[in-house]
Amino acid sequence: MRVAVVSDIHGNYHALEAVLAEVSGEAPDELWCLGDVVGYGPAPNACCALVRDTADLCLAGNHDLAVVGTLPLADFNGDAATAARWTQGKLGAESRAFLASLSAKAERPGVGLFHGSPLDPVWDYVLSEEGARLSLECVDDPLVLVGHSHVPLTVTIEDGEITGGHARAGTEIALGGNRWLLNPGSVGQPRDGDARAAWLVLDFDAGQASFRRVDYPIAKTNEEVKEAGLPPVLGERLFSGA
Repeated sequence: MRVAVVSDIHGNYHALEAVLAEVSGEAPDELWCLGDVVGYGPAPNACCALVRDTADLCLAGNHDLAVVGTLPLADFNGDAATAARWTQGKLGAESRAFLASLSAKAERPGVGLFHGSPLDPVWDYVLSEEGARLSLECVDDPLVLVGHSHVPLTVTIEDGEITGGHARAGTEIALGGNRWLLNPGSVGQPRDGDARAAWLVLDFDAGQASFRRVDYPIAKTNEEVKEAGLPPVLGERLFSGA
């Protein structure tokens, strides 16, 4: 079985479209999304429709939960709150129903999926060795998938020690033996210094995970952010991936 994994699309339709074109070329058996389909970006309804029609599994992210009212907007600050409020006003009924139907965690055979982490599926960021260790220790799944941080990660425990870290484009790991925590990175708001949209291929038959990046027309998304009246920084930061 081969699975494509995406996360943190954040209303960036052009990035999502580019990733899904690459995914189609891989012909995976399933597509999994780890949440935050909306928030920050200018195309929430188009992204919801595309994910709804193509993903076999989709989690809810904190931004998704905020725009449907499950989380209070008071939990967000600054540009995130502004974008969430804007998204609430633009979200169509079908998109709202889709996001409201999602959970922040899920299970597949041998795989635990969380938007944040096993410790807190909605809010927790896995950004440290200690956070990765706690996440791996509180579940039994051989493979743990997380999103939320917008940084692709590959982490394992080997002889009691945490190893791994930032997974750059082209990183490949063997899934057999050790337990792993992986983050595919962000489709629509990368924050690891690489502006390209990020995604992950899991080949369970071959026992391999491959981290991928793809170019997309950032200038188009940036222009749409400005046209929508969203905070300009949400488009400008896309050029640096930071």
